[in-house]
Amino acid sequence: MPDMDQSSQIATCIPRLRRYARALVNDRTAADDLVQDTLERAWTRIQQFRAGTDLRAWMFSIMHNVHLNQVRSRRDAVSFDEEVHGIPQRATQSDALEMRDMDRAMQALPVEQREVLLLVALEDLSYEEVAKTLGIPLGTVMSRLSRARERVRSLMNGIPVTQRLVVVK
Repeated sequence: MPDMDQSSQIATCIPRLRRYARALVNDRTAADDLVQDTLERAWTRIQQFRAGTDLRAWMFSIMHNVHLNQVRSRRDAVSFDEEVHGIPQRATQSDALEMRDMDRAMQALPVEQREVLLLVALEDLSYEEVAKTLGIPLGTVMSRLSRARERVRSLMNGIPVTQRLVVVK
């Protein structure tokens, strides 16, 4: 059972967890469910948290694993809707169009690249924290981030993204 200090630390992570979940799943209800599942898992496994480490990174690791489990469990049962839902409206029409384009560009990224980009750019985690959170090498974080940024930039500029083929002999 978490003590009061751990409970308050977990509670301070909720806004960041919600923001990351919404960007990750692109659906407000599914994001709230993901946050709820993450908090439940963190609460019941708080004894596994190592004191002196970053609770926020630990929570993101839990969310990452919960999300992967959810995607795997519904992979065959549900087709993903291509339509963009719930984009907040900004002050001008052009701003809303830019946000829609950015959201579509983010959703067009492979999940592995999107996760890294969101954790670095949106959640302000260091490359090392992202590597630890996702359980991947630091070099993989940097290459996924570079490819994600390049692809989003191309999509936002209307340049078709082509897959580079490497000839292996």
